[in-house]
Amino acid sequence: MSQADQPDPAAPPAAVAAEVKYSLPQLLHELKAERAASTFAMEKLDQHEIGKLFKPKPTRRVKPKK
Repeated sequence: MSQADQPDPAAPPAAVAAEVKYSLPQLLHELKAERAASTFAMEKLDQHEIGKLFKPKPTRRVKPKK
């Protein structure tokens, strides 16, 4: 067996996904608290400002110079 075929002993093992279950009432309570927080209001403001950046701008017509 060549050295390239052997796993590196210092490498971390591959991550394994596990199922996690959360309580719905607890999640809804946390969501309500986050929406009441001032940081959520700032996120909504930021989203509005970001949306304005990507809004198509109207074309302007300029009078030709004489």
